Amino acid sequence: MASSTVWQDREIKFDAPVHLLQMRAGESVIDYLSQVEDTKGNNGHRGKLFVTNLRVIWTSADYQRVNLSIGYHTVTSVTTKRVNSKQRGTTEALYLMTKVDKTQFEFIFTNLVPDSPRLFSTVMSVYRAYETSKPYRELKLRSALLGESKELKLLPREQLYTKLNGVWNLCSDQGNLGTMYITNVRVVWHSNLNESFNISVPYLQMRLVKVRDSKFGVAMVMETSEHSGGFVLGFRVDPYEKLKDVVQEIHSLYQVYCASPVFGVEFQVEQQSSGDNEQSLPVPESVTDDIEVVETKDKMDTFAAYYADPHKSVDRDPVFSPELGLAIEKLPEGYSLQDLWDVT
Repeated sequence: MASSTVWQDREIKFDAPVHLLQMRAGESVIDYLSQVEDTKGNNGHRGKLFVTNLRVIWTSADYQRVNLSIGYHTVTSVTTKRVNSKQRGTTEALYLMTKVDKTQFEFIFTNLVPDSPRLFSTVMSVYRAYETSKPYRELKLRSALLGESKELKLLPREQLYTKLNGVWNLCSDQGNLGTMYITNVRVVWHSNLNESFNISVPYLQMRLVKVRDSKFGVAMVMETSEHSGGFVLGFRVDPYEKLKDVVQEIHSLYQVYCASPVFGVEFQVEQQSSGDNEQSLPVPESVTDDIEVVETKDKMDTFAAYYADPHKSVDRDPVFSPELGLAIEKLPEGYSLQDLWDVT
C-alpha cells in the first residue's frame, strides 16, 4: 500500500512536458480563460489559463511547451497589482507570490478581455477554498474534530463508514483508550478521556497500513508520508478477527479513494459575462508543435524570469564587473551576468 504521489498542488513546473499538464484523478478544471498574458515571464504573449482544484496552469497560445503549473500549496499570497502590459498597457493584474523550499517566485497574469473580473475572482476564491479544506489533504494533530454531540464533525462529501469504540492508541507506554472513525477520506482517532488528544489521517497521506506484533500484542501499524511528518502510528483492536477486518476495510477504502480522490476544493463559477465568450471548459491536450525546437538555454533562465528576491527592497553593494569594465550591483548568489542577458 503506497499512496500515489500528488505533486500537482505542491510543486511549480516551468515549461513542463505536455503530459504533466493533464488532469490527474480527482483534479478538474474549474474555470478557463483563453486570453491571458503571462506578464512577468512572457510579456506581450497571449495564452490560456486553466484554474483547477489543485493548481493554476498557463500555456502559451503559440507553443504549448511554453507553460507554467503553479500548485496552490506553494502560493503564499494572492493580490492584484498595477503592471505595464504590452497587450493592454498599464492595467490591473493578478499577482501570485509563491515559495518552494527557500526560493520565492512571483507570477503576474493579465486578463486581455476588458472589464472582466473573472481572473481575479476565480483564482482568489478557489485558492481560499483550497486553504480552508486542508483536513481532506493534510494530517491533523490535536484539532477540533468533534461537534456538540461528541460525534465526528463530517466534512462536506465525507461519509462515515465505521465507528469503533475501544481502540487503543499505542503511542505511549500505557496506551490510550479511544474511538476510531473510518470515512471515505480519512481515518480519525481520539482519546475518550481527552478529546483534544486526537489525530486525523487522510488517505492522501497514508503510506502503509498493516498488522504487526508490538509490545502490546498484535496491532495495526499506520505509516504516513514524508510530507505529513513520516509518523508511525500503532492501534490495537480486539479481538484479532476484528483487527483484520478493520485493516481490510481501510485498504478497500484507500483503493476507492485512489481511483477517485476527494481533495475537498469545492467551487462553482458564476455566470460568465458575454465578453469572456467561453462556452465550455477544455482540458489541456497533448498537442505536438509543428516545429521541433532544440532547447539550448538552461532552466536557470526560466527560473530567473520569475525569481523574487525577498531582500531586494534595498540595492545591493556595488562591485566591479571585469566583463563590463564598470561597477554594477552585486548579483544574487548563483546567477551570472550571462543569465541576465539570456532572460532579457
